Amino acid sequence: MHVNARFWDRLAPRYARMTVRDPDAYEKKLAMTRAFLGPDAQVFEFGCGTGTTALRHAPHAGHVTAIDCAPAMIGIARQKAAEAGIGNVEFRVGDLSDMPDSPAAFDMVMAHNVLHLLPDRAGALARVRRMLKPGGVFVSSTACAAGAPWLFRGAIRTGHALGLLPLFNPLTADGLRAEIAAAGFGVIEDWRPEGGRVPVLFLIARKPS
Repeated sequence: MHVNARFWDRLAPRYARMTVRDPDAYEKKLAMTRAFLGPDAQVFEFGCGTGTTALRHAPHAGHVTAIDCAPAMIGIARQKAAEAGIGNVEFRVGDLSDMPDSPAAFDMVMAHNVLHLLPDRAGALARVRRMLKPGGVFVSSTACAAGAPWLFRGAIRTGHALGLLPLFNPLTADGLRAEIAAAGFGVIEDWRPEGGRVPVLFLIARKPS
């Protein structure tokens, strides 16, 4: 099992009990995303955690496929789907790089709280672009920790160096926008919630038709 999977497996039970830190911002992200969904929409999410966002969007889409590298996270997500009686979401254990290449298979790809954890964002963004249908959208919410307090950044670097924490890239909002543009997307929604210890950038970007 990948080191990141082991970390998130250990965290899964506590992660599932955590409440959303900024409910108003979270609801706004959901509403902005749903503007691009429809009853036939095919949606893919990677780094889905315990499935909260996938399950919230499921009633507004045709089908949602959601993956996470941590089996414990996926186990909790499947249990939540069963308890809620939601049948149009498929939760799988996996990493984006492990998934079969599926050109133009999805109307939407989502990545929440995951881009800053990737060792190869350029490769991941290229794969997302291939997965999307022409005119499909990529939705991301990403910690941009380059603007976080130096104590936080120092703790993250030390934790990773000691093998206690996964990779956490200190991105900037402008840098992330540039990476997504370089991957061939056009940004159509760009929002930064106020407050919070770590700045967050929420983007919706479209693959050209």
